[in-house]
Amino acid sequence: MQAVAIDFETANEQRASPCSIGLAWINDGVIESVEHHYIRPPGMRFARFNIAFHGIGPDQVAEAEEFPAVLAAIAPRLQGRTVLAHNAAFDVSVIRGTCDHYGLAYPEFDYLCTVKLAQITWPEFASHKLNNVCAELGIQFKHHDAAEDAFACASVALATLRLHEAACAASLAQATGISLGRLYAGGYNPCSSAKPKRPR
Repeated sequence: MQAVAIDFETANEQRASPCSIGLAWINDGVIESVEHHYIRPPGMRFARFNIAFHGIGPDQVAEAEEFPAVLAAIAPRLQGRTVLAHNAAFDVSVIRGTCDHYGLAYPEFDYLCTVKLAQITWPEFASHKLNNVCAELGIQFKHHDAAEDAFACASVALATLRLHEAACAASLAQATGISLGRLYAGGYNPCSSAKPKRPR
């Protein structure tokens, strides 16, 4: 499995306001490295709610690069990899919204939502939020830290990979009945699945 788990934190209620990204790189089914980048959001407007949520404010990102530079450094490394995200609709919308803001073409990759993977794999869990899934699985991490969340997302994906005896993201999607999403220069296709039935 060649993949990368990503997680964004945003500065305000706008999707086009990333202030932090975490990435956990998976090679041959193992998390080999985790990295973090601060991002200077457009307009440098931070909402109190968001600061309270993740602890990032203007001081931390004052010297950081803006999104186009961060994306330019990351995009070539995404080639041939499936992008994983817990609630992928949010993280992919951050990429789309911020690319739209700067007039950039979308990077191209397939993506898989680990919320959907968790819902199908463990329908008995009371909640499929990242912190709850990780608590159930014994995965320790610091929530709402982008790098830690990316590591946790990657760990959840690898747990489902083992349980479904899949070899890669495509076979994992097939085993769980999930359609891989795809982001491409002209638009996107969402990651979708049939809603799992909860046990009675």
